[in-house]
Amino acid sequence: MEYVYAALILNETGEEITEDNLTDVLDAAGVDVEESRVKALVAALEDVDIDEAVDEAAAVPAAGGAAAGAAAADEGAADEDADEADEADAAEEDDDDDDEDEEAGGEGLGELFG
Repeated sequence: MEYVYAALILNETGEEITEDNLTDVLDAAGVDVEESRVKALVAALEDVDIDEAVDEAAAVPAAGGAAAGAAAADEGAADEDADEADEADAAEEDDDDDDEDEEAGGEGLGELFG
C-alpha cells in the first residue's frame, strides 16, 4: 500500500512518477524498497490519469451504498431478524479485532509527520 501512497504523493506535488522518484519517497519513509514492485507500479500507472481515477474511486462508495441499501430493503422481515442477531454477534467479535489492528496500524505514524 505504501507504494501507492508514494505515487499519490508524487502526483499531488506535481512530480513525475518514475522509478527513481518513487524509490526516493519510499526510502524517505523508511520502506524496504523492492525494485520489482516499483517497476510494476510505474508501468501500471504509465497511461493512468491519477486525478481522474481518485475522483472516480471517491464516487464509487456512495453509489455502492445506495445499491446495498435497496437490496437490504427487499429482504423479508423474518430474515432481517435472524440476520441482525448474527450481525450483532459478529460485530462484537470484530470490535476486539479492530482495537488490536488500530493499535498496531498507528505505530510509527508520528515519526512520519513529526
